[in-house]
This record gives sequence, structure tokens and C-alpha cells, in this order.
Amino acid sequence: MLKRICGIAVLIILALVAYLLLWPVPIRPVSWPAPVAPGYVGVHAANEHLAGLQMIDLGGEVGPEHVAFGKDGNLYIAVAGGNLLRTNADGSVLEVFANTGGRVLGFDFDAAGNVIAADAYKGLLEITPGGVVRVLVDAVEGDPIRYANSVIVAHNGLFYFTDSTTRFSPADVGGTFVASILDIFEQSATGRVLAYDPANDTTRVVAQGLSFANGIALSEDQQSLFVAETGRYRVWAIAATATDLDLRNGPSAEARVLLDNLPGYPDNLMRGEGGRIWMGFTKPRSAVIDSMADKPWLRALTLRLPRALWPVPEPYGHVVAFTEDGRIVADLQDPSGAYPETTAVTETADRLYVQSLHADGLGWKEAK
Repeated sequence: MLKRICGIAVLIILALVAYLLLWPVPIRPVSWPAPVAPGYVGVHAANEHLAGLQMIDLGGEVGPEHVAFGKDGNLYIAVAGGNLLRTNADGSVLEVFANTGGRVLGFDFDAAGNVIAADAYKGLLEITPGGVVRVLVDAVEGDPIRYANSVIVAHNGLFYFTDSTTRFSPADVGGTFVASILDIFEQSATGRVLAYDPANDTTRVVAQGLSFANGIALSEDQQSLFVAETGRYRVWAIAATATDLDLRNGPSAEARVLLDNLPGYPDNLMRGEGGRIWMGFTKPRSAVIDSMADKPWLRALTLRLPRALWPVPEPYGHVVAFTEDGRIVADLQDPSGAYPETTAVTETADRLYVQSLHADGLGWKEAK
């Protein structure tokens, strides 16, 4: 009997080992040289300046991922259920402005007052002042836009936006957060920056080769695009006139790394007061994840574990503001992570509205 039990145990162990080594996973992990994390030192020294946020109730909606004021003076809020909410600056008179049937992660306003929205499920959208939704573009030269993320409208009428990954569509893998994890774990760097011209309904690739292309902003002179590369902890400055630039080749005359080796995963970029740009970190760096950067096989093995065992970093509230030459001029943190996945800040003269991927309200604090 003991011999039989031992035999069964050996078979179970062999089956488990075979599963961990051979079971198919959705990623094709690539090795990359992760820099040593700087930790919370210097300009990013640990603090609690983001703690104790006041909250605006969203009527049961969650995930105020992107927040911006429209030309009508109202505050627009993109939430997880597909709605774009509209409210007064103090959160009163909350209403549903539109529903895209997807998930808007970023939006801006064109000269006519239309909302130009990057929807992770639908592509680049136009939403009229009356709330009518139409798709502007969902493919580039036959290649689908799988994860539209952030968008900015230029003075010349062009719409610049990010397609975070050409590998993982949120609709296919269980949502935007899972798709981002898979892409960052894979590190194949297929994210890109696109430019849509509404005058002639054409789209060009500005740059490609980003490990999860995320937030985007324009310089004040409209000549440079600032783009957050979430998977590699940095922000690029890219010439707005570039075409099909491959950032896997490294910096060039048309693209340079503005902020490098950041302490967390950078997300949205928002222009604030005094010319500064706000950026949020959805999660802090993870020593476990960084240690697997040059071990693709280990990342594949990790995805065979139950999702609860994936090394997703704990919540840590953190937003910063930087200048166009790359100087950090504000750093607000909440180590408790009470307000989860801080994606950026929408700044007015008297308030900071803190965006979040999963919070069940919109956090804000008085500007100082």
C-alpha cells in the first residue's frame, strides 16, 4: 500500500512540474535589462502628502481613470462601466453624459467641443456635445487598434493617441488591468503612438516599440510629445512630426528619454498649472518583478500559478509633477494605498483631482 501511495505521489508531482513548465500561457516573454530600483529617496522621498483625500461620490460608479474639465466648465469623468460622467466642479448634479459600450481611459476636447476619447475596447472615438458616439478609427493599415489608452488634441487639429499594446486586447483577456499585466510581463514592447488627422481621415504611426504605451501630453510649443512607457518605468520626449520611429533602437534625434528609472509604473499625463505636467503611478516597483526581467521562463511559469499568486505590487498612492525639461517639482504620496491605483492629477487653481483605476469615488484635495 505504501509503495502504491508513493507512486501516486510521484505521478502527481511529475504532473505538477509538467504543468508549471509546459502549460500554454498567453505571453511570449522577452528578456530585458531592468534598472535597479531607486527606492523612495531624493525628490521621491517617502511622504504622506496624498493621504486623507476628500471624496466625490460617483453614484455607484468606480474607476475615475481620467478626469478633465470641458469647455462648458463641467467636470467629465471616465469610469469603468463604460460611462462618461458629467458633474459640476464640486461633484454636484452628477449625470451620465454618454456610454461608449467599452472603457474610456483617456479623452480630450476638440475645437468644436466634441470629446475625443481613447476607448480600450473600441478605438478612437468622437462624442458630440449631445452625447452621440461614433468610431473615428479602430485600425491602422488593417492592423487593429487593440488597446487605445490616452489622447491629446493638438492646436493644428491632429489627435495624438497611444495604443498600449498590439498583443493583448482587453476584450480578449478579461479587461484592461489583466491586459496591462500580460503586456508588461511579456515585455515585447509593441506599444505605439499614433496620429489621426480628422481633415482627411488618415492615421500614421508616430513611434512604436514601447513597453505598454500609456499617458500622452504635448509640449507648450506643440513640437514634442511626452509619452509614459509604463513597462520600463520611464517617460519619453518624442518629436510630434516623427513617422514610424522605432524606439527599440534607443534614443535618437527625434526621441529621448526625459525621465528614467522611476519608482513606480507611470500612467496618465495631464497638463497642470504653471506649465507643469502631472503623472500618476498605478503601482510601486516590485523587487520580485524586476528580478525576473532577465528570466523570461520564470515569468511564463508565474502565469501558470493561480492569479492570486501573481506578484502584483500592493497599492501605494503616488503622483508627481514635472517640467518639460524633466525636473520633478511636486511629489505626493500615500504609502497606505487607501486611494488605489493613482493614475494622475487634474489640477485647477484651487483643487487637485486625483484619478484612479479602481477607486469607488473621485479623490481631491486643496491645491497649495
